[in-house]
Amino acid sequence: MAIGSVLDPTALRADDITSPGPEAGPLAGKTVGFRLDEIWRAWDWMAEIWGEEFRKAGAEVKMWRSHQGRTGAAGERVAAELDAFLESIDIAVVGLANCGSCTGWTVRDALAAAEKGLPTTAVCTEVFEELAHNLARRGGRSGLRLHVLPYPLNEKEHDEVAAVARAHFDGLLDAMGVGAAALKEAAV
Repeated sequence: MAIGSVLDPTALRADDITSPGPEAGPLAGKTVGFRLDEIWRAWDWMAEIWGEEFRKAGAEVKMWRSHQGRTGAAGERVAAELDAFLESIDIAVVGLANCGSCTGWTVRDALAAAEKGLPTTAVCTEVFEELAHNLARRGGRSGLRLHVLPYPLNEKEHDEVAAVARAHFDGLLDAMGVGAAALKEAAV
């Protein structure tokens, strides 16, 4: 009789990092990097709106667009671009987890940022929150910061997305460890 082993896919990793990592803290003088994608126009709009708010707080803002081709030579090029982008920023805001594969790449890129010691927040829509948490846990960082937006989002017009961006900005700051109250005090 053969003996086999059954692995528990729900088991926690012994090396799991439950801490969310460093907080973003005051924004003035820092570079906030937005990781964009090729698919979600609503995420582009939100990053533009939030980026302007970060600029008002004294931060520089950089945007980097990820590409779906992540295998072979194209994948190596995208990985090198991501690494260079992460080296050029102080704070990472990574999105948008709004479908299965997009959630996987969002979390993967957020984990890469967190691994570099950057204050990192992954942004997802509510339908993909559980998947994002599960992927972060499986990636060894169950404490990864997530900011959750409503779903559907991409189907909305620009003015509707802008309203969501404004409504969620304080929550994003809290998730990042900035604190909306401290930011408003600094702006006065």
